[in-house]
Amino acid sequence: MYVRKRKGRWDSKMADKKLDSGSDDGSDEGVVGNVNKFAVVPPGYTGRPKKGHLIFDACFECGNLGRVDYITEYEYDLFIRPDTCNPRFRVWFNFTVENVKADQRIIFNIVNFSKTKSLYREGMSPLVKSSTRPRWQRIPAKNVYYYRCPDHRKNYVLSFAFAFDREDDVYQFSYCYPYSYTKLQTYLDTIEKRDLDYYTRELLCLSVQQRRLDLLTITSPENLDPDTAKKVIFVTARVHPGETPASFVCQGVIDFLVSNHPIAKVLREHIVFKIIPMLNPDGVYLGNYRCSLMGFDLNRHWQEPSPWAHPTLHATKQLLMELDSDPKIDLDFYIDLHAHSTLMNGFMYGNVYDDMDRYERQAIFPKLLCANADDFSMGNTSFNRDAVKAGTARRFLGGILDESSHCYTLEVSFFCYTTTTTSAILPYTEESYMKLGRNLAKTFLDYYKLTSLITPKPAASINMQQAQEKTLRSRRERGQENARQSQRSNFSMDGNGRSSCYSWQRSGDSDSSIHFRMQHREVRDRRY
Repeated sequence: MYVRKRKGRWDSKMADKKLDSGSDDGSDEGVVGNVNKFAVVPPGYTGRPKKGHLIFDACFECGNLGRVDYITEYEYDLFIRPDTCNPRFRVWFNFTVENVKADQRIIFNIVNFSKTKSLYREGMSPLVKSSTRPRWQRIPAKNVYYYRCPDHRKNYVLSFAFAFDREDDVYQFSYCYPYSYTKLQTYLDTIEKRDLDYYTRELLCLSVQQRRLDLLTITSPENLDPDTAKKVIFVTARVHPGETPASFVCQGVIDFLVSNHPIAKVLREHIVFKIIPMLNPDGVYLGNYRCSLMGFDLNRHWQEPSPWAHPTLHATKQLLMELDSDPKIDLDFYIDLHAHSTLMNGFMYGNVYDDMDRYERQAIFPKLLCANADDFSMGNTSFNRDAVKAGTARRFLGGILDESSHCYTLEVSFFCYTTTTTSAILPYTEESYMKLGRNLAKTFLDYYKLTSLITPKPAASINMQQAQEKTLRSRRERGQENARQSQRSNFSMDGNGRSSCYSWQRSGDSDSSIHFRMQHREVRDRRY
């Protein structure tokens, strides 16, 4: 049976299991859990939901949608569930919609974002896929609006128009490409089954909810001799669970280092790579944006992490301190991978030091990375010691590790990048995030060539200038092709040549024949 919940909402749970999920007003009070197969029907309607009465669900790994309000037949207000135990952060969303009608057209308004600045102002749009089209695609930017809304305490609202085209499909919408804890475990299991002698996976500790904190060691076996001097590069990702691009970048790093690429082989011979791919597994699993299960922003607790409240951070810090104190180990790099919600491209944050020589040395690696990655921006790269960043990994470790260590935060945009060869905005894909990770790994070879740890073979330098010219030509051609592709539709055609995209407008419809007005609100300051 279906049980009436609040105005315009029904739940498919049994009557004796129903729970009140919040108040009817526009506040965030009561938005504490995800909707679960939640059927939204018109006020006064009784009976089972009909086709076209949308059913929302976010009760799955990495899911986030806390509440749905029926506004009209064509419009719904959606509320992001705040991070667990911390109401401040409301950015990540990830939910499904089913029980749709073909050609049903809807306006979704996400009404309780906690951030005002957003890449939605720059043309970013939500991602969508469906059960018969499992590849993520961006909703056309012309159908997306980000504006300050007087009906929601003048908060910023994301509104997007969408047309469902297949009745039997389940549609999924997300802030960015999801990368779940289960996806990571499956990926690491696959590598482990290859039984590589230069790859080791260890359990560093368990999270509060007993999930794995994996530590990967990638290096040639002879480098694991405790009496051998070592150079170590330490990489971490996903301390902020909603920053999913960081996981794709990290996977790109891992993929490259365990590959048979000649550069990867040379790096494994000389360097020990320590990688923690997911520092906040509970937050990732729960669908939080920034916090752990207990509501802590872990990247503000590096100074004194608690073994019971921040066990993954505590274990990681202990390992770093052990490596730093070992006289046979040089901890050359610590790089923490993140994603940025307001800036484009990939870029780095570094520290400011009173020692001018050390300050200048740390500028070398970002410049080398910029030469290897056409999506990396030196313009966005900066070095600072802001007080509000004092508890971050970069700031804390930069002040406590040996002076020869370089500590960086690598940021990558949730949305897009531009290159030096074209001014076109190129949206990131899962593959282009991983490519940045591969380029990051390759850049370590350039760095160690400069420091003479790795000596280039004479034959390899004969045609260096020709290779560089070829690379620049390739980048220019690729940039021009990407620019052309970005102007085309992202969506495919079916076998009959008809558009099979998720679109607001059907083929043959004119703009004037389709006009749905947002009900009960004045839309001010609309910006893409």
